[in-house]
Amino acid sequence: MSQISLTFPDGNARDYPAGTTAAEVAASIAPNLAKNAISASLDGQHIDLAWPIRKSGKIAINTMKDSEPALELIRHDLAHIMARAVQELWPDVKVTIGPVRDQGWFYDFDRAEPFTPEDLGAIEARMKQIIAARDPVRTEVWDRARARAYYEERGEPFKVELLDRIPCDEPIRMYWHGDWQDLCRGPHLQNTGQVPADAFRLTHVAGAYWLGDASRPMLQRIYGVAFKNRDDLKAHLTMLEEAAKRDHRKLGKEMELFHFQEEAPGMVFWHPNGWTIYRELEAYMRRRLIRAGYKEIKTPQVVDRILWEKSGHWEAYRENMFIVEVDEEGAKEKRINALKPMNCPCHVQVYNQGLKSYRDLPLRLAEFGSCHRYESSGSMHGLMRVRGFVQDDAHIFCTEDQIEDECAGFIALLSSVYQDLGFDGFDIKLSTRPEVRIGTDAQWDKVEGALKGAIEKLGRPYEINPGDGAFYGPKLDFKLTDAIGREWQCGTFQVDPNLPERLSAEYVGEDGAKHRPYMLHRAVLGSFERFIGILIENYSGKLPLWLAPRQVVVASIVSGADDYVHEVVAALREAGIRAEADTRNEKINYKVREHSVGKVPVIMAVGLKEVEDRSVSIRRLDRQGSESLALDQAIRTLAAEATPPDLR
Repeated sequence: MSQISLTFPDGNARDYPAGTTAAEVAASIAPNLAKNAISASLDGQHIDLAWPIRKSGKIAINTMKDSEPALELIRHDLAHIMARAVQELWPDVKVTIGPVRDQGWFYDFDRAEPFTPEDLGAIEARMKQIIAARDPVRTEVWDRARARAYYEERGEPFKVELLDRIPCDEPIRMYWHGDWQDLCRGPHLQNTGQVPADAFRLTHVAGAYWLGDASRPMLQRIYGVAFKNRDDLKAHLTMLEEAAKRDHRKLGKEMELFHFQEEAPGMVFWHPNGWTIYRELEAYMRRRLIRAGYKEIKTPQVVDRILWEKSGHWEAYRENMFIVEVDEEGAKEKRINALKPMNCPCHVQVYNQGLKSYRDLPLRLAEFGSCHRYESSGSMHGLMRVRGFVQDDAHIFCTEDQIEDECAGFIALLSSVYQDLGFDGFDIKLSTRPEVRIGTDAQWDKVEGALKGAIEKLGRPYEINPGDGAFYGPKLDFKLTDAIGREWQCGTFQVDPNLPERLSAEYVGEDGAKHRPYMLHRAVLGSFERFIGILIENYSGKLPLWLAPRQVVVASIVSGADDYVHEVVAALREAGIRAEADTRNEKINYKVREHSVGKVPVIMAVGLKEVEDRSVSIRRLDRQGSESLALDQAIRTLAAEATPPDLR
């Protein structure tokens, strides 16, 4: 029998007969390890303990202490346990697929009747019974014909279709959890009892088309979340409750910021308050970019398909583009244009006007570019995912030797902006060369080294996503963390030699010859719409004074103070503060409560005493009590606080 060599994390290696399972490897090391093992990693691939190992490699045995593989298995097993519970409760239900996702899993079902909240409770209860039974989990590899016959006999058409989608060189793995069976690539735990019964929750049901195709059957998707223990689940559920309170769609309505409607799906109708936030954020970003050496440009929203064909977007991105056909006078055919889904090709057109020298580089071109992309109706979500948006987009044209400095400068800018906007923490992920790529290894070595060098020069930690770069170059993704611990991927920095090549961008080098510049795609916010949604949720609507759309409301306590209210408002506006008067015939407590719901940061209450003293009584949002200040002092204090952070 042939032998294989397996190398362990400590560097030691052992020989085993080919076909040895990971469970047998664990048992050969220590009985306790065999007892606690849940899966293994072979050359970075997560494998089942029951799978035979037929080649040499690096192996690690995973236990429940290994968080990432443990959570993957718990969530994957729960998807199967949930599907089993559903079919035990309703045997006529057809099953489809149930992948692991962030924090949990989902599974799609074909059922005539909609699932109800009561149904979810019944499913959870049956799942806990299955876990308590500690049913064994086993796997077999079948040939395709046998598997097809098995599912056809049981009337599972979705499984039959999934079989046809599995590549010919992949094994057909059949998993049993007790007597219930599913088609799955694995891996899985060894018995249902290894899943913590008190650390999962079914959250909600949503509709989903089969395989995401709107022409296919509408299925019911049940979502669940799961963790390693009850405390982690409780913390997550608390976070979800807090996230629901902070939902930007709910706050947007309360604060009168924006709305959506059917006549323009995925397009934002900004109200005066929301547009104020937008304009303040845009003005802030414009000042930051100017100081960082960017030149602002503006490019068309409607561009002929010829440019998109040259750039490669027509072939790769056509289905996400809005097409505009025009009957040009005297033309035999309609002219086909597209609303731009991104700004990059248009920025190259600006660069290409006039001959560029190496002395002109780096050239940093920025645009608050209005873009449109088709998103399916099911994927849109308030401001977070829309069809019409504006990017804080910029492209840097530079030489290869300038990439590291430009990257370092961008990271420093992004860090400063995020801090100004209230986000202290962010993570950097470096995506390196994919298997299919253009360029030589030497070029990739140099460009990847430049990005690493820029990050390390700033003393920042980073993670590597091996093989996740674009085919033309590596990229950096920046994930910020909000007030309740959620991560948002907003900023990006991508190195691109491809588009300058496709669109014939050139510069004259020191040697007098023409060269291709590198094009650095970069964004700090991503899109204004999404970032404003993130800001609203991060601050729970209680935006810092400089960003708040309604900064101060001056409210009268008695009608005799109305004239003074208007005088105070005029003085505040003269100092550059956004102020409004509230002289309605309502009690002051009613006014305070109403404006607090609208998240007005400062409410000035004015009565006869304040008129006589030429003072104001200041109430801060979410603070107990009030503070009495002379009018001049109050204005100076608020004017300083309302100054944008970059101007202080």
